[in-house]
Amino acid sequence: MSQYLPPEETEFQYVSNDLSNIPQEVSGASRTYFQDVKRRFVHNKVAMVSFFLLILIVLIAFVGPFFVPTDPNTQNVLFANLPPKLGNLNIPGLNGMQTVGGKTINAYQAAHVPHGTYYLFGTDYLGRDLFARILYGTRLSIIVAIVATLLDLLIGVPYGIISGLASERVDTFLQRVIEIISSVPDLIVVILLLIVLKPGLTSIIIAIAFTGWITMARLIRAQVFKLKQNEYVLASETLGESKWKISIRHLLPNLSSTIIIQTMFSIPTAIFFEAFLSFIGIGIPAPSASLGTLMNDGQKAFHFLPYQMWIPAIILSLIMITTNLLGDGMRDAFDPQSD
Repeated sequence: MSQYLPPEETEFQYVSNDLSNIPQEVSGASRTYFQDVKRRFVHNKVAMVSFFLLILIVLIAFVGPFFVPTDPNTQNVLFANLPPKLGNLNIPGLNGMQTVGGKTINAYQAAHVPHGTYYLFGTDYLGRDLFARILYGTRLSIIVAIVATLLDLLIGVPYGIISGLASERVDTFLQRVIEIISSVPDLIVVILLLIVLKPGLTSIIIAIAFTGWITMARLIRAQVFKLKQNEYVLASETLGESKWKISIRHLLPNLSSTIIIQTMFSIPTAIFFEAFLSFIGIGIPAPSASLGTLMNDGQKAFHFLPYQMWIPAIILSLIMITTNLLGDGMRDAFDPQSD
């Protein structure tokens, strides 16, 4: 029997054995998994800034052409290679001044541009409005990326689920198909497809999606192998549920985070690949514009008219950076222990 010690000689003070007056309920509302994900994502300042900046770029690219009625393919060689100009403001780089033969001149006066006519991003070597071409080019690059990414989802997700749930023989066969496709460099596959198909928007999307689904399929397969060992999946198999129902009811909801995160990383990859193909001359055919074709045209006169290449390059970089940072933020939100 323990010896009683006075309060001054003990570290703890005896209060009472009666717990009836202590509230037992848990204070605060409970949160679901996706509410917790949303809370973590909103508190990520870098991801939120990237999200709003990306939304702004997409809105300008898709809504901007309605407010800029200029045809991006209209040529006016008399106004070729005009520098950027914003109204009558005397802002360096946006005042229409150009250095020719060591002298700074007003390019708009020299070309006899009508008063009140100005080009925010200047004009190219054919006198086409670069602002209108960048709007349409950005929209085209985003459309290519989104459609190619959706094709990645439609092919990669079912392929990965089937490979993960199928028998060992079927899984081995499906993985050998992936290894054969991935063993050939993507650029060679795309070039061969573009030779067979007619050059254009559809051909570019098919070419990018032809190999883009492989990463998605491998990630989904790895997650399915992990999930199918859980008790609820084993219980469903014991109750006689088909693999189709197990995939829809149990696997897809638990694969949603992987699918969303990989999708966010697939979009910038597709945008960059389309820009690369257009830059080397096998992408979007002329006179249509994409960010890649605009940079290809701008690099020809980069030493004399750097703005023709810098502006589309900056927009492409912003899309790439914001999308990757947004993907990082979503990964941290869905799996805070991923780091």
